Amino acid sequence: MAGVKSVLAHLTGKHAHVRPVPRKVALLGTAVVIAALVVLNLAKNLLPWAGVSVSVVAAAGLLLFARRHGLSWTQLGLGRDRLRSGALWGLSAIAIVVGIYVVGVSLPMTRSLFLDARYHSGVSQALLTAFVLIPLGTILLEEVAFRSVLWGMLSRHMTAWRVLLTSSALFGLWHVLPSLQVTGANQGLSDVVSSQSPWTTVLVVAGTVAFTAAGGIVAGELRRRSGSVLASAGMHWATNSLGVLFGLVAWQLAA
Repeated sequence: MAGVKSVLAHLTGKHAHVRPVPRKVALLGTAVVIAALVVLNLAKNLLPWAGVSVSVVAAAGLLLFARRHGLSWTQLGLGRDRLRSGALWGLSAIAIVVGIYVVGVSLPMTRSLFLDARYHSGVSQALLTAFVLIPLGTILLEEVAFRSVLWGMLSRHMTAWRVLLTSSALFGLWHVLPSLQVTGANQGLSDVVSSQSPWTTVLVVAGTVAFTAAGGIVAGELRRRSGSVLASAGMHWATNSLGVLFGLVAWQLAA
């Protein structure tokens, strides 16, 4: 009977206590996850076929590795007992982002930042991007990678504030390659870069990495306070997907 209960606890993540893991094992697990993220980042940005399906499979693979490595669903920020808290924090974050975007699109001086050529499309394509492609192709993988699996691995050998800073810094570096695409696609950033020296591109990329790292801190704090990845995923969806929808409005206003 005890063996059956142990198996059930492993499958559901309902452990009475978390058994300490040797530091070397914890460090090795973290190193494997970071190495996997480097490979995934290169694949997603350099291989044309690495789309939604790759992100979904990669997210599942990371979770499987974390569970096999002994992390519970609660440690991964996916415990059922924290879903309500995660939803409340996530909805609050979405409301705040909506307010910021309304102001940003309304003001001519900031409206150009929403004019991203990648999302200059019709309503149907914008909806598909905002509710399917971005959630499954970007948010799922990044939240599982940085606020779930990496967070859980780091928590085994770091204090809470170091987990927050380390995961956020790595999240910022994850955006080095994507920032090069954003620079060319976003009208506001493109105008700045084209009018300055090539070093401006470096500054824009560095700024993008710093900005996303700061966003990672906010997302990480939401995850920490709520105990659920659902909170950070809500903010992540709002900043990315609502950016597409508000970009649609911005293009209409700029026409």
